[in-house]
Amino acid sequence: MEPETQRKANFSALAHTNGLTKSSALASKPTASKKLIIKNFKEKPKLPDNYTQDTWQKLHEAVKAIESSTSIKYNLEELYQAVENLCSYKVSHTLYKQLRQVCEEHMKAQINQFREESLDSCLFLKKVNLCWKDHCRQMIMIRSIFLFLDRTYVLQNSLLPSIWDMGLELFRCHVISDKLVQTKTIDGILLLIEKERSGEAVDRSLLRSLLGMLSDLQMYKDSFEARFLEDTNSLYASEGQRLMQEREVPEYLHHVNRRLEEESDRVITYLDHGTHKPLIACVEKQLLGEHLAAILQKGLKNMLDENRISDMTLMYQLYSRVRGGQLILLQHWGEYIKNFGSSIVVNPEKDKEMVQELLDFKDKVDHIIDVCFQKNEKFVNVMKESFETFINRRANKPAELIGIWECLYLQKYKLSIVFNAYCLHIQSHSDPGSIELTVNILTMGYWPTYTPVDVHLPAEMVKLQEIFKTFYLGKHSGRRLQWQSTLGHAVLKAEFKDEKKELQVSLFQTLVLLMFNEGNEFSFEDIKMATGIEDSELRRTLQSLACGKARVLNKLPKSKDVEDGDKFSFNTDFKHKLYRIKINQIQMKETVEEQVNTTERVFQDRQYQIDAAIVRIMKMRKTLTHNLLVSELYNQLKFPVKPGDLKKRIESLIDRDYMERDKEDSKQYHYLA
Repeated sequence: MEPETQRKANFSALAHTNGLTKSSALASKPTASKKLIIKNFKEKPKLPDNYTQDTWQKLHEAVKAIESSTSIKYNLEELYQAVENLCSYKVSHTLYKQLRQVCEEHMKAQINQFREESLDSCLFLKKVNLCWKDHCRQMIMIRSIFLFLDRTYVLQNSLLPSIWDMGLELFRCHVISDKLVQTKTIDGILLLIEKERSGEAVDRSLLRSLLGMLSDLQMYKDSFEARFLEDTNSLYASEGQRLMQEREVPEYLHHVNRRLEEESDRVITYLDHGTHKPLIACVEKQLLGEHLAAILQKGLKNMLDENRISDMTLMYQLYSRVRGGQLILLQHWGEYIKNFGSSIVVNPEKDKEMVQELLDFKDKVDHIIDVCFQKNEKFVNVMKESFETFINRRANKPAELIGIWECLYLQKYKLSIVFNAYCLHIQSHSDPGSIELTVNILTMGYWPTYTPVDVHLPAEMVKLQEIFKTFYLGKHSGRRLQWQSTLGHAVLKAEFKDEKKELQVSLFQTLVLLMFNEGNEFSFEDIKMATGIEDSELRRTLQSLACGKARVLNKLPKSKDVEDGDKFSFNTDFKHKLYRIKINQIQMKETVEEQVNTTERVFQDRQYQIDAAIVRIMKMRKTLTHNLLVSELYNQLKFPVKPGDLKKRIESLIDRDYMERDKEDSKQYHYLA
């Protein structure tokens, strides 16, 4: 019996722990089905009398203290716990209603401060902004106390606005929606923007705060943006008409570009980002779209005649922004080429200078297409068609003159006539040899400087060099020839076991391969001594022949690198699907020092672009903090740059008196005109 009793005792204890008990039937009949009975939970203790009323009184006092910017008598944690207690006893609905009522009474009282007639526009805006800032601060504190209510009862009732949204709704209904307040606020904001557009300095932080307020209250688009775009349209329509009469085209284009930059900056600084597209479209339409033809008729010819590259570049960029802009620019571009070209071709008095003038004109329009028109294929095609049109306006004569000029030019510069004469000279030579030599003459000063490299050439090559040297110096006195071995290349005919190939190789590869006409196997030292190729250059050359994709040489031992003592033999079993095979040289790896030097040179080139961007931004903004300036630079610069590099360029411009630090705030800069 003891074991059974023990088991019952244990089960009973377990049941008690879990709030369960057995019936008496279960105790007497262990084998019967078990029936469990759940006991009732303990009832919540009743709230003390007047607890809800007293607690709300505390909360009410706290809210009023926040709204009046006075100290709160109670601990914030205590107030938070009080809200949680009330919510736990199902009074959330009443609590939310009471809170809204207190906040609404406070908002209704705020409207009185805006009834003063003596307030000017700027003071009125500052008063509205202060009221808004105070309201936001107060609602943040109130929400922190009533956070439990916000996250439970309000969250579970989708029809109820959150405490923050409730505050926005009350501010919108009882302050900003007031006809007088709304009208004076919108008028005041538009007046500040108008002043800024006319060149006056305004409080941008005030604008940013007020427009942010309208966005938060969901009044920005209907109350502000529509009127703002309407005013913008009127302003630039009038400005475009006036300035087209007063200013020359280049000056007008720069003004348009500046206006576009200013409006984009306004979006970044204080306008809503959704305003960017309609705002820029408005400026483009009124300052460009309405005057596309007039701008071209007034100024394109002068700009092209004077070769004003920067102005033409700006014109192309601006016209590319407007629908139909490129098309009308394209038409005027073609007409200009036809008219200018015709003035050269049609006049017989210009026949002597015709070809040179046409070449100069062609170089000019090519440069404009490359630099100003970003190599746009449409402008290239129109240029070609226009040249064809004006050349054919005078039959035969232009073609005749161009043909004569080509003959004279070739006699003076192209090398084909020299080579024809050289070929005749070689044919008359008693022993020309089995090598066909082609020489490219590079005029010093027009080509990069190459370090001369002396190598051991085969006797036949040396002989042909001497023949060409004698011939060339006989034609041109007072000149000096210097052979550049690093630029030489050759086509070798090679016979393998099963097939014949042509190998397209460098001069260094040629010297190595020709050695295998004299023997079957050579060591690295043998090849180096025979060819005279510099050590590192020879290793790369042998790598390309024995370790690359086309292995015409075998190397022992087999490895990717060429070491002292390695031996090389001709690969008679070589096979390839192509008949002519180009064997590329292995490129040298850039050293760490070279990488550093390259990076430094790149930065030296880019620092002028950085300087220009800094000056451009500061000239427009006049005053900026360091962080805002750096942020603007990152937006404008098209290449990666380190913050330290930007700081160096800023310091350099300060030293050169382009800008200065604020005397009281070292992280703020002022532009020096």
